Amino acid sequence: MPPGSTDERWRHGLLLLSTAAGIRAFCIGLTGVLLGLYLARQDFTAGQVGLVIGSGLAGNALATAWLAWVAPGFDRRATLLVCTALSALGLIGVAHVSAPLALAVVAFVGLVNGMGRDRGPAQVIEQSLLSDRLPVSDGARVMARYTASQDVCAGLGSLAAGLPDLLPGDPSETSRLLFAAAGLCSLLPFAIYTWLVPAASGRESIQTQVGTMDPATRRRVRGLTGLFALDSLGGGFLAGSILSYWFFKRFGLSGEVVGPLFLVARGLNALSYFAAAALARRLGLVRTMVFTHLPSSAFLLVLPWAPSAAVAMLLFLAREALVQMDVPARQAFVALVTRPGERVYAFGATGLARNIGWAVGPGLAGWSAQALGLGAPLVIGAGLKMVYDLLLYRSFVRGPAAPGSTRRLEE
Repeated sequence: MPPGSTDERWRHGLLLLSTAAGIRAFCIGLTGVLLGLYLARQDFTAGQVGLVIGSGLAGNALATAWLAWVAPGFDRRATLLVCTALSALGLIGVAHVSAPLALAVVAFVGLVNGMGRDRGPAQVIEQSLLSDRLPVSDGARVMARYTASQDVCAGLGSLAAGLPDLLPGDPSETSRLLFAAAGLCSLLPFAIYTWLVPAASGRESIQTQVGTMDPATRRRVRGLTGLFALDSLGGGFLAGSILSYWFFKRFGLSGEVVGPLFLVARGLNALSYFAAAALARRLGLVRTMVFTHLPSSAFLLVLPWAPSAAVAMLLFLAREALVQMDVPARQAFVALVTRPGERVYAFGATGLARNIGWAVGPGLAGWSAQALGLGAPLVIGAGLKMVYDLLLYRSFVRGPAAPGSTRRLEE
């Protein structure tokens, strides 16, 4: 934020930050649906689809690793601008490269996100900016607004992924044009970041943060990092591109059906965040995370046995109505277990763990689909997520006190 700015200006800045996140989410939502359909039309095997999606997510993981661990200090504005530029080049590259291995390289360097959800290094920085400004008591509500704006925009991007099936011409060629247009669109946040984020903001040593962190807080962050890695590994089996590929191969659904389906799903995600904020006030953050996440995985577990496309879509939407309710609670919980000076490290470490899991998952999903059947990734991903929920509940319900407080994390 520019020097001399006031709290009122920051509130306006929050709207701008959400706008930048929304533009990025639109492009990611489009990619999460369109990439799977595009690769299916190019006759990529399930293994090749997993390789391309996993490579893009591996690039995001490496960028998050640099942010959290490698750099001795970093400039938040510069990092946001570099990530934005790479993402734009990656989408433009997808439009011009067709060989599986070359496309995997482009996806890696260009941070191409086939998850369909924004979970990359830019989001880590934005979360740290938000958390440093917010009281913990207000964290879940504001994070809900921030994340809801992303999912609404991601839903619109998912809807736009249906254009190649609605417009005249070859859907593959139209898809390439759409990827290129998304690349140009993703450059729009440049102006917002330049105005909103001070040039020298965030020049802090992550290693210094780790060294000065309270040992109990460090243990909590490491415990959460391991749990989030397990959850994201399950999520990697369920990337948006993997699901759109599954709907295409299982029921022959094209973008004109899958795009609107994902739009409705993202709308349900966005509505669920506000319900999650209300639940968190009544049940606590961890209980909200677990009690909503477990049923969503159960819906997904039975999805491969859906007898028709209509039943499969209903199960998918039931899952989407619940699956993201843990997100604002999780973000607020990470802020709760850390102090302001420790949160870049905490969000960076947990974000890195999630990105690594997402990067590994699609490749394993592609292998399991070929070796065990098309529905295997859905069953495995749901099972991993259910194990995560049970371990999270066991580890943190009635856990230790929050930093600087005598109040327990979950009463």
